[in-house]
Amino acid sequence: MLHRIGMRVLPALALSVTEANFRKRKRILMLFPGLVAFVLYRGLSFMGWHDDIVALLISSGLFSTLVALAAYRYGRELPWGELIREEGSGLLWVGLRFGFLYAVQLTLMVLAILKLVFYNYADHPAGPAMMALIIASTSVGRDAFEFGHLRLLREKGWLSIGWPDTKRFWAYLADRPGQWSVPVAVGAVAAGFVYGGLALAFPQAQTDLVHLLIIGFVAGIAGTLAYVKGLQPAVAMWDSLSGYPWSELTRFFLWPGVAFGFTYDLIFLGIANYLLLVPNPPLLWRVLMAASTAGLISLSCYYLGWCRWQEEKLRTAISPAVLRCPFVLGILSSRKV
Repeated sequence: MLHRIGMRVLPALALSVTEANFRKRKRILMLFPGLVAFVLYRGLSFMGWHDDIVALLISSGLFSTLVALAAYRYGRELPWGELIREEGSGLLWVGLRFGFLYAVQLTLMVLAILKLVFYNYADHPAGPAMMALIIASTSVGRDAFEFGHLRLLREKGWLSIGWPDTKRFWAYLADRPGQWSVPVAVGAVAAGFVYGGLALAFPQAQTDLVHLLIIGFVAGIAGTLAYVKGLQPAVAMWDSLSGYPWSELTRFFLWPGVAFGFTYDLIFLGIANYLLLVPNPPLLWRVLMAASTAGLISLSCYYLGWCRWQEEKLRTAISPAVLRCPFVLGILSSRKV
């Protein structure tokens, strides 16, 4: 999910994907994967495979791989032949990351959401299977199109900041373990202890819905603190926090903090429920899910804080109006004097 957060947290990227004409093209593009996904669902239903979780995940992943490649090509605005010559094996990475793996995660997330609203895939597979295929493929098409468009802008010299891709992300983790390891470890351990304590004191916290709400809240706090620390790793945490209005910190806490805390936790719940066949995870599992979710959010937000610092070093010119749009958090542009 790093690419999803990055496209909304880093202003230079957000500016590129919120331009009116681009958003219009994206809305039109997103119509087609959903329509074809419905046809795919009808085919799976006709063969009686829609109620097999493995068949559903593989179908979602393979179809979304094709969607990702087509949407990426549309964003790059290149013919297939030229794109293959230019990208080579890089197209496999696009298909695997933005297509197959992302679609599998989103499919499990959708199934977990539907279970929370008493529409369990294990009991009634038809509706959840259809919604999972449509939502996963549509989201894949959106993100792959945005990625292709950003690559196009960067090659034309219209985008100065680099894309926060996995290669750059892993290189950062390997080169600077002393920077990110402590904030991430503290966030993960604290989340595990907080959830574990609440679950022992209040047994209702071990239900999926309350579990989700608690972890979203804790992950939001951990992600916000990690992001602010990533912006200024040499400055004490309290001094860094005091440099931003609480209203802006709250907005970051809600998005991406709480929002992606929910997202990661739902994926973990989907894995537990439908792949590991544990419909009611025990307390230890839930504590581990809390720690893992907070750790992943902290790591992503810390890294994006560092990316934001790099963007500031490049002195990218960004309109203040852009920084106030609903998709870009004010914390990225406002500092107390």
